[in-house]
Amino acid sequence: MPTHVPPERPDTDTTAPDTPAGSGSGTGTAASAPPDPVDPLGRERAHLGDSRAALRAMREDVESLDIRDVTANWVNAEVLARQIEDRVKALADLSDTPLFFGRLDYQHAPGADRAEGAAGERFYIGRRHVHDHDGDPMVIDWRAPVSQPFYRASKKDPMDVGLRRRFGYTGGDLTAYEDEHLSDPAEAATTSKLLQREIERPRVGPMRDIVATIQPEQDEIVRGGLGGSVCVQGGPGTGKTAVGLHRVAYLLYAHRERLARTGTLVIGPNRSFLHYIEQVLPALGELSVQQATVDDLVAHVEVRGTDAAPAAVVKGDARMAEVLRRALYSHVTPPTEPVVVVRGSRRWRVPAYEVEAIVGELLERDIRYGAAREALPQRIAHAVLVQMERSGEAPDDRVQDAVARNSAVKAAVKAVWPAVDPAKLVLRLLTDAEFLAEHAAGVLDADEQKTLLWGAGGSGGRPPRSVKAAKWSAADAVLIDEATDLVERTHSLGHVVLDEAQDLSPMQYRAVGRRCTTGSATVLGDLAQGTTPWATRSWEEALGHLGKSDAVVEELTAGFRVPTDVIRYASRLLPHIAPGLTPVASVRENPGAFALRPGTGADDVVAACAESLRQEGSTGLIAADARVPALAAALTAAGVPFLAPGEETTRETRLTLVPASLAKGLEYDYVVLDEPRAVVDGEPDERTGLRRLYVALTRAVSGLTVIHTSPLPAELG
Repeated sequence: MPTHVPPERPDTDTTAPDTPAGSGSGTGTAASAPPDPVDPLGRERAHLGDSRAALRAMREDVESLDIRDVTANWVNAEVLARQIEDRVKALADLSDTPLFFGRLDYQHAPGADRAEGAAGERFYIGRRHVHDHDGDPMVIDWRAPVSQPFYRASKKDPMDVGLRRRFGYTGGDLTAYEDEHLSDPAEAATTSKLLQREIERPRVGPMRDIVATIQPEQDEIVRGGLGGSVCVQGGPGTGKTAVGLHRVAYLLYAHRERLARTGTLVIGPNRSFLHYIEQVLPALGELSVQQATVDDLVAHVEVRGTDAAPAAVVKGDARMAEVLRRALYSHVTPPTEPVVVVRGSRRWRVPAYEVEAIVGELLERDIRYGAAREALPQRIAHAVLVQMERSGEAPDDRVQDAVARNSAVKAAVKAVWPAVDPAKLVLRLLTDAEFLAEHAAGVLDADEQKTLLWGAGGSGGRPPRSVKAAKWSAADAVLIDEATDLVERTHSLGHVVLDEAQDLSPMQYRAVGRRCTTGSATVLGDLAQGTTPWATRSWEEALGHLGKSDAVVEELTAGFRVPTDVIRYASRLLPHIAPGLTPVASVRENPGAFALRPGTGADDVVAACAESLRQEGSTGLIAADARVPALAAALTAAGVPFLAPGEETTRETRLTLVPASLAKGLEYDYVVLDEPRAVVDGEPDERTGLRRLYVALTRAVSGLTVIHTSPLPAELG
């Protein structure tokens, strides 16, 4: 059972003295040493050591399981072996991730009688559940209901918590703690110093453990029910991605059996971003969440071409769904001849008008094209069986199936409701002006139709002869996915998390929505960071295209990542790129380092990078895509090693050279931004360029240096 405690005031109830690294430290005993009764930090280190030992024992118990006598066949053995392997992975002790990060001392046992004098209980809150050899919990999963007050309890609403303790770590070593006596009216509410340091501490390697920093307003979104969809609008550094990842981890904990059947998916904007976040979910207690980009979802054809912006905008417009639907169902033609089925010496005749009625009924039911095509021969066969029964025969289902396979029925179905290949359908729309005009009439105007046609701004020059020869664009692939769903229903998952959603086109939203028609979605984004010509204008419109019009829209405005001076400077762009949005208010006590420096060339940029690298943590050099090769050459000439986005930083190599087009969603301790004007000019229009600049300006956690030779954009003041 959890430790029974009275409301405790430990010998030291404030943060232990800081270490030089800034994590906070006490001089308690090592984790393996016996606890010192007068040393609270030593006691906590001892509990950490005991908990790690208990986790190791849990893992060893699973590894020692002998399944030879409990499986009926090799298939069951393989399934059970895989489950055991997954369990062993889940019980891994991540040495650089705290096993627990907090402690709750309840005034009363949760759910028990709160009579005066009743003993409370103590729970350690961590990334996963750990129990001792008797089955008593030593660490409680952060997702469990009893852990919720760690995130939500306050002086105004202590939730029966007498003491909330936060722990500070250096690597995997517990080095500090900090207490809040939530039920003590004499103690004033304060801002957690440990929490501030955890948010601000330097990062090296993949996206770090973030479970300890979730705030009450974020936790409320995280623990929302599986049945409802939610959209989170949040500026840079407000924790949108953290909310999305915690939410999927929480839902897998609370609804594991259901989601094991239906599946979950995290959708990110690019591979670099997915690699960046992939280390977070194991630290949250989950190992089996699928990740993909929208391009991955719609990969029916090889994408080898690109669209001009006007063509991409039209292809991404939701009206294209109606054009595709019309084009597909135009292949259904009314029958002109009866269907005559010969069986033995008898001939059974289904008149054309009766077949036409069957076709009309299937069209009215609005089922998928392919499903209706499969149903049509059975419906015709049923009409034959009715005639057989009227003539005194007693046919059964086997007879109906045989009639449905009759060559005459097959020929009628092929003529009336032919099979359609989705890629060929899209190719014809993009290459046949008459076919496009027929099915886009009243939907797309003449100029829009011309923009779509191959060689007029679309995916290539001369029309290709076949699907394989076509240089498909990313937008074309989405159209093929839409057509594929019209033919055959797309499999739906239980929950989808869609990050950086503001950059999706309406047709891309539809593609994502098809993956969660029977499930729910968590949509994350920032309208101010939309950097595509088709970027989202409002969440209400986007959610409609997604098929989740009833989703709740939440706005996060408290900034935890970007320093005050940096976000204040970047927010000068908001009136020009997203009027009406609430600027992010940084809650960071440290204003951060911020500098504007006129430069003369690449040497000044290299020098600024070298200066940032003298600080602890990671550095990102962000530049307009066109300027990246020259900067790469300058860094190489200066002997400064650097990485590409998505590559993992190390102690030796902490500089990443980032094209502005890939900066979204990434974060670095220090950012050097090269030539803002070039970032703006690298986009097809001024508003998109300013949005791209807003993204680049807000990637820093500790400091930003802007190097420019050209005048800064006027919108920055």
